[in-house]
Amino acid sequence: MPVISFSEADMSRGKIVEPAWYVMTINSIGDGIPSKDGGSTNYNVEGVIVRNADTGDETFKGTTLQWNFNSKALGFAKGFLESFGVGVELNKRYELKSAEGKQLDVFVENDQWQGRVVNRINHKYRPLRTA
Repeated sequence: MPVISFSEADMSRGKIVEPAWYVMTINSIGDGIPSKDGGSTNYNVEGVIVRNADTGDETFKGTTLQWNFNSKALGFAKGFLESFGVGVELNKRYELKSAEGKQLDVFVENDQWQGRVVNRINHKYRPLRTA
């Protein structure tokens, strides 16, 4: 019989957060896995909420969220990189993994998927605000 245990990240997966800007720490960025149809590559991103970026509220602190960048739509990664101060240039190569451990502001929305409410990161990023 399998024996399992849950990490803090496991416990927070699926927790629905209020739509808002959140300070998020990037925990990991995957090396890339083939998409379902095999025609592209997904680069999975996992981040954890630190606090509400506008109010400082920590209600959702520790909530783990995941999203991805797809090799056929890498333009969505432009704003992500720019939020870290990277000047994105045509045909220049960038290492997404360099974002691991860094913080940025990410807007989290709510959406519907298979009849249930889910968190959605619709590629809205901004530099971390210092106040």
